[in-house]
Amino acid sequence: MAVQIVMDRTGDSRHPFDAHDTQELAKAEQRFFELTKVGYTAAVRTGAGQLSQVRSFDPNAEETIFFPRLVGG
Repeated sequence: MAVQIVMDRTGDSRHPFDAHDTQELAKAEQRFFELTKVGYTAAVRTGAGQLSQVRSFDPNAEETIFFPRLVGG
């Protein structure tokens, strides 16, 4: 089961989905595009403690993490 983890100032929310279920996959892809559209950075875990930024939805990624845009000032 794959999971999308969305980080925010209160912690994180987890959205598991089955990549073999077309409805769940479509919902996960929509979430990916909605979050990146509003400025979240998406990354997939590539190893222990390692992440790689992604710019397109990868249905085979076991874990995608979304980081909010940093706000300064």
